[in-house]
Amino acid sequence: MAAPFMEKLAEYLGSPEPAVRLILSVLLGYPFALVYRWFFFHQPATVVHLFHTFSGLALAIFNFGSQVYHSFLCIVIQFLLLRLMGRTVTCVLSSFIFQMIYLLMGYYYTATDEYDIKWTMPHCVLTLKLIGLALDYYDGGKEQSQLSADQKKSALNSTPSLLEVFGFSYFYGGFLVGPQFTLRNYQHLVSREMSDVPGQPPNSVVPAMKRFGLGLITLSVFAIGGLHYSDSYYLTDEFEAHPFWYKCVYILVWVKINLYKYISCWLITEGVCILSGLGYNGKNEKGENQWDACANVRLWLFETTPLFTGTISSFNINTNAWVARHVFKRLRFLGNKLLSQMFTLLFLAIWHGLHSGYLICFSVEFIIVNVERQAQSLVRDSPLLTSIAQSHLYPFVYVVQQLIHWLFMGYPLVPFCLFTYDKWLKVYSSIYFCGHIFFFVAFLVLPYLRKVFVPRKRGSEKKED
Repeated sequence: MAAPFMEKLAEYLGSPEPAVRLILSVLLGYPFALVYRWFFFHQPATVVHLFHTFSGLALAIFNFGSQVYHSFLCIVIQFLLLRLMGRTVTCVLSSFIFQMIYLLMGYYYTATDEYDIKWTMPHCVLTLKLIGLALDYYDGGKEQSQLSADQKKSALNSTPSLLEVFGFSYFYGGFLVGPQFTLRNYQHLVSREMSDVPGQPPNSVVPAMKRFGLGLITLSVFAIGGLHYSDSYYLTDEFEAHPFWYKCVYILVWVKINLYKYISCWLITEGVCILSGLGYNGKNEKGENQWDACANVRLWLFETTPLFTGTISSFNINTNAWVARHVFKRLRFLGNKLLSQMFTLLFLAIWHGLHSGYLICFSVEFIIVNVERQAQSLVRDSPLLTSIAQSHLYPFVYVVQQLIHWLFMGYPLVPFCLFTYDKWLKVYSSIYFCGHIFFFVAFLVLPYLRKVFVPRKRGSEKKED
């Protein structure tokens, strides 16, 4: 009965059936959270773990059927690695290698040239969760003086049970599309600490509904705008025939609309986490409750920042934080921040999939971010440019900066969404590789501009000698 109903519903909505199942599953997180608050909040930890495990498994089976065994198998093996290898580097490396190879093999055998909703989609979220679990378990065996502030918050002082790992992995508020959260936070949830009223269900219905409402708005924008600004239009003869300026404007508008696909899911799932209590983040300096522990997007910053780095820091926040904590900062032994950044972006590209478009996207992002930082440094160190940026001309500067920002924010996302080289190469050729040229020229010109606009300090020549 369920399959014909879902087929008819998908046909009625004009959307692929897997997409409809995914949206329904994300929305089902709200009744699950309410059931948890009403019936399971005061139950023993074992009962709570069972509820989270079976509710998450139900969503997994509803979306991917028998393919749920992939996640189940990886969770069991990860638990065995923790138990058999303990708090060792061997356990960390074994976990990383096994989980990543399993994910990449999944990509290899299931990937197509289109964006498909299949078991590898939640599995990439699970992969980070399980690798992070191994790292947090390893950190729990270190001396406190050896840990950073972030590591102290997430380090595990005891060995988790299998049921605990299942509940953590299948938690309905994060299994399908994220966000990332630590086992320590999940343990605080189960022990009734993630609440503004410890020991009682949190007063989080209103903040949860606010995120839910924003999620529906952004989902509507994507659903309507996506009809007019689709990925497939890039590959049509009609797009090819348009003038250069039109193609640039299309990219600028397309990227804003396309990113709402991710933002809407994150906002809705954030509301689920807030409703359950997992989104509680203590009080701020004013004594106000914060519900942003599971925030994966800062919508106001995303909409208003004129900086590439601002958009990156406002988008997919928990994944970026995971990568910063477990990859970038742990590459400190390389002794080179730029090299650590390169390896971090390479990891992100591979984690997303095996298509060349991911490598191109993150390599262009690497170039853009570093050129922007040079430009910011130039403006900051130049009295003339700083005065212009702070003058009454700033509104004009802001508009120009936003146009450049979103044009070239969309530029690396073209291969990210088109996947294969024959597709993204066709689009890049039609706009004359303008992004590559722009940032290559900027890279060459910025040092010269620095000599022109930044006054030399006395004695600087001697220091350079």
